[in-house]
Amino acid sequence: MKKYSLAFVFALLIPTSATFAEGFGNIFFVTMESAGDGTSHIEWVGSCMIWLLILLSVINVSLISTLWTRNKRNKILPLEFANEIDKLLEEGRTEEVIHLAAAEASDYSAILSAALKQAPAGHASMLRATEQTGEEVTVKRFRKLEPLNVLGQVSPMIGLLGTVYGVIMAFQAIARTGGNADPVTLAAGIGTALVATFWGLIIAIPALGAYATMRNTVDSATLESVRRVEKTISRFAPGHTRMNADGRSSVMADATT
Repeated sequence: MKKYSLAFVFALLIPTSATFAEGFGNIFFVTMESAGDGTSHIEWVGSCMIWLLILLSVINVSLISTLWTRNKRNKILPLEFANEIDKLLEEGRTEEVIHLAAAEASDYSAILSAALKQAPAGHASMLRATEQTGEEVTVKRFRKLEPLNVLGQVSPMIGLLGTVYGVIMAFQAIARTGGNADPVTLAAGIGTALVATFWGLIIAIPALGAYATMRNTVDSATLESVRRVEKTISRFAPGHTRMNADGRSSVMADATT
């Protein structure tokens, strides 16, 4: 008895699910226009706008995922590596630090490498190189984030274009019927207007939110990297006392020592 009851329930649910899926698809993925004889067909201009926005939404998700992975805080400032660098410099193993910083791929390493290359020119030159490289890596990351910002700004405009087009369709339907348009006839224009706006916002809200979040992460992590490098290269300042590899202390007379 239970087997037949379940089969009966499924038999009722399958047509209902198919009807729901068809209605959902007609609402959010395609615009249908009704003719005077009761038949309906795809309204291609409005549907193409919706399909463009759906394509942009897929690109948006892929872009957010990729940029989020590439702009994590530990990609900019790996704390374990920075602590290891400080330890090696305390032991006087400068050459090893230079090689490690050149081989590591983070922004912190790029800033540190630029500073160490200026060591023969003095501590002031190292500080200038640190600040300049910090600005350069920040701008480079901001430029890579900019497509996300552009997508977040442009998609609502495309949605607005679809909205205007849908309203024009609705008014044309009213004009064709002499002001006695059937609600079904107006549905295509109104549906295009609302759905285009819907997809535009679906793209813009996550894109702009992710852009602002990642930009703040890049800004704060890069600033912390610069401060960390400035503290690290303070060991090269004149008069700074450090421990040699043999455990004895030495005083830096100048940055070239």
